[in-house]
Amino acid sequence: MTDLEKFQKRVEGINYLDYSPVVVEMANGKIVKVERINKLSEENKHVFIAPGLIDIQINGFNSVSFSLQGAEGTQEGEGELTAEGVERVTKALWKEGITTYFPTLTTNSQKLLLKNFAILARAKNNPLLLGSIPGFHLEGPYISPVDGYRGAHPKEYVRKPDWKEFLELYNAAGGKILLVTLAPEIDGAFEFIRKCREKGIVISLGHHNASAEVIKQAIDNGAGLATHLGNGCANIIHRHLNPFWPQLADDRLMISIISDGFHLPPEILQVFYKAKGAENIIIISDVTSYAGLPPGEYKIKTGATIEKTSDGSLRFSGQEGGLYGSASSLLKGVGHIMRVTGCSLAKAIQMTTINPARLHNLNDRGKLEPGKRADIILFTMNDFNLKIRQTIVEGKIVFQLNDKK
Repeated sequence: MTDLEKFQKRVEGINYLDYSPVVVEMANGKIVKVERINKLSEENKHVFIAPGLIDIQINGFNSVSFSLQGAEGTQEGEGELTAEGVERVTKALWKEGITTYFPTLTTNSQKLLLKNFAILARAKNNPLLLGSIPGFHLEGPYISPVDGYRGAHPKEYVRKPDWKEFLELYNAAGGKILLVTLAPEIDGAFEFIRKCREKGIVISLGHHNASAEVIKQAIDNGAGLATHLGNGCANIIHRHLNPFWPQLADDRLMISIISDGFHLPPEILQVFYKAKGAENIIIISDVTSYAGLPPGEYKIKTGATIEKTSDGSLRFSGQEGGLYGSASSLLKGVGHIMRVTGCSLAKAIQMTTINPARLHNLNDRGKLEPGKRADIILFTMNDFNLKIRQTIVEGKIVFQLNDKK
């Protein structure tokens, strides 16, 4: 057993909820006590403590692509998806404070989706992952085929909901598809939503151009989330009759947002926060396989060159290069939402822990309280930049920052 696999029994830090000094005691992979103390030790006096972060939209990381690995003719995530690749992603995410995540597969051929879901289903049970993967997110292929709303999803694989086809995917995934993003305006969407809800699958509206009435009907039928609101949409839309307003207006619908400083301007984040409140927002990263890689230029399958910058943006190269995807982890989203909305650390952490856990009935995690999984992060914060010092998953130290280099 290495140092990074030892069970931790006790940690102390500044409680993210109220900035009080606390000690957290753990046993058998669970939190058994959270107790306020008079004073923190000198080494921990600037260290915050919070539950591990939950990211429900991870397309890949550190050169591993859940969505594209194994696809023909692609250079992102070359080769087949493997259990070793999933383990590598999980350990890399632990360093970013992500203790729970949903590997996300996007629109592609049924053959590739079946293959990669089967690989993920086997990999998730790897005891070395410590239960960090409770299930999966399927984003597409049941989305709008229209340019702009479709985003980067390949048009040739976009299709209408097919329950028999979906059950093949569901079974390949070991019954662990927990979240499906679809466009509610396509034929068969409402029946598909109802059938998913019967299985406990959360339906999220995304990559769509549905009317207010269709959005209402989708929510009436059980849709509970809007995927990366503000993105996955055409650049030019009607100022009144567009998908944003009805999704913001309906209190039954939670929203997920990419709060990386690139995907949404500050004033949009401010409006979203005021409309929905911290209780109904989930921050996601939507990272691709380029997250975790060093800054530089990379070739993609089309022959185009993309550039990852030192600040975490991922763009097509050139003076007017547009966004290619996301490469910033959830940590940046926490700091950025605080910076632009003025929300507290407690509210920002809530949007990356309590809220996704509540939506997906992950009742064993997401809070710093007795009985929950001992998934804990210790971090410092300077000018809204969070730096992970230690990550604990199910009571085991899985990452420890070494400053003595």
